[in-house]
Order: sequence, then structure tokens, then C-alpha cells
Amino acid sequence: MKNFLAMYLGAPDSMKGWENLSEDERQQRIQEGMAAWGGWMEKHSDILVAEGGPLGKTKRIDATGIADVRNEMTGYVIIKAETHDEAAKLFEDHPHFSIFPGDCVEVMECMPIPTP
Repeated sequence: MKNFLAMYLGAPDSMKGWENLSEDERQQRIQEGMAAWGGWMEKHSDILVAEGGPLGKTKRIDATGIADVRNEMTGYVIIKAETHDEAAKLFEDHPHFSIFPGDCVEVMECMPIPTP
């Protein structure tokens, strides 16, 4: 089996609908979402390589120095699957975007390090 990195993404404007919910509605969605997320993790526990988690603020380091930057990455998980398509299908209707205000999940293969 191959390892795949799944990145949870959320655009800055994806929070607008969330922010328009009442506090009670948000709390209900949080409870529902965390239960669904936990269910997803439990259902797929046999293929989890790393449970991952939420991501914080970003710093970019390059030849000119260090700078604060913004990106759409909100979290990650590493799973294993036979194929890229199989890995991607695991995230259909994922709570990240079906309950929470996330936009999407992007899945990419973790390639082996080339050896000389």
C-alpha cells in the first residue's frame, strides 16, 4: 500500500456562512461535526498512518528571509491505500466540508525518497 497526504483546505470566505449561524447553531454543528469526524477516523482506523490535526499560522522561508503568509491549509491526515483514486474516494462527503465550513480535501501520494 502507498501513503497519501490528505490536506483539509478552507478559503478565507468559507467562514462567512459559519459566522452567520447563531451561537446555538454553531455549537450544534460542532457537536455533530466532531461526532462525524470521530466516526470517520474510527471507521478508517486501519488505514491511518498519522492522525494529523489542525494547522496554525504559516511562515514562509526562502532566500530573502522569513515572512508571515496565508494559505488555505487547515489540517491534514496521512492514510494508506492501494491507489490514488481509492484514497480520494475515502474523503467523499467528509465532515470537513459536509458539516464544517471547509472547502475541500486534496489528496496526494507521499512519494518514496529516491535512492542513488
